[in-house]
Amino acid sequence: MHRRRTKARALGLVVPLALALSLSACGSDESTKKAELPTANDALQGEITLGAVLPLTGTNATIGKDQQRGIELAVAKINEGEGVLGKKLVVDIEDSQGTADAAIQAAKKLVSVSKVPAVIGEYSSGNSIPMQQYLESQGVVGVNPGSSSIELRTTGELQFSTIGLDDVAGAFTAGALRDKGYDSIAILAPNNSYGTGIVSSVSDAFEELGGTVTTTGLYTEGQADYRQELGRLKDTKPDAYVVTTYGKDGTVINKEMYELGMTEKPVFDIYLSQDVPDADPKSVEGRLGMDVNSTSADGKDYSDYYEDAYGEKFISSFNGYAYDAVMLLAAAIDQAGSTDAKAIAAALTEVSKTYDGATGPIAFDADGQRSEQPYVVAEVKDGEIVPQ
Repeated sequence: MHRRRTKARALGLVVPLALALSLSACGSDESTKKAELPTANDALQGEITLGAVLPLTGTNATIGKDQQRGIELAVAKINEGEGVLGKKLVVDIEDSQGTADAAIQAAKKLVSVSKVPAVIGEYSSGNSIPMQQYLESQGVVGVNPGSSSIELRTTGELQFSTIGLDDVAGAFTAGALRDKGYDSIAILAPNNSYGTGIVSSVSDAFEELGGTVTTTGLYTEGQADYRQELGRLKDTKPDAYVVTTYGKDGTVINKEMYELGMTEKPVFDIYLSQDVPDADPKSVEGRLGMDVNSTSADGKDYSDYYEDAYGEKFISSFNGYAYDAVMLLAAAIDQAGSTDAKAIAAALTEVSKTYDGATGPIAFDADGQRSEQPYVVAEVKDGEIVPQ
């Protein structure tokens, strides 16, 4: 059997599932009130406002809350120091409600009312892609901190991503699966731009490594029951099931896989902290999966900063990518000496070359995408996601 070694760096992510189950999904939630963040420098004069569109309600509210925390931490860190161009940084956050229409409306509000030069967001590729296309049409910079569809490469010259895209993720996942000794897999993913992209990239890479994909399935988001889709996967009798889900959908899918006895075989999640935080812990105990590194190998300072502020460990692996988006934009505005969108975009490419943030080096490529994305294989143990 052909095997490929996977390279995993230290994962700063430990997600306590029981805590995730009780999280509020409100935009201005209790965690924001409790957060103990650094005090802003009194010497800062005036304000510079950026925008963010996050899923604070809806299917991905748990992830949206964690992205919001990353933004809050970055803003507080910047304002504790010299601010941006000597001014206080403000990030106006709008709720996408987890839908493309609401995401675009939120972006329109930020552009037309708040007059922001840059917008961070969203999380789901199906929302981020049209939102970035809108931002490009308005001459506004967009920074994606959570979506991974390869279609983000074509959203425009002013559009960037602090997280790696699916072509890179697919190759890593296939290598990890072969390293685990699986000869055949069946894949389930959401029927959207992210899901179709990840199914294609994982399938192609797995087959190139000598494996067999017994079947692939795309599910419709928001269903009350997924037993039909899961039954099709089960009937093909693969060595392992490969799944990737969103928040509340994952809760249902994980529960039904457990009830159908599918978890008696290996289940491997793509973006583990995306799939399991809202799940009943018993349905995902022992679950394996890949994930983005929540912090770099030297990211302990950031993880300590997060825990000190919120009194708990990371909710997901995605907060650091939102943190890095804010820090990069602030550095770009300082370097450009301006809030002009084109000047910010040009400066982003330059500052990224030497930027080493919460999630490690980013270095945008010619398409404004992260050049190298560190991934890791992790496991759910005693209700927590921990690296192998």
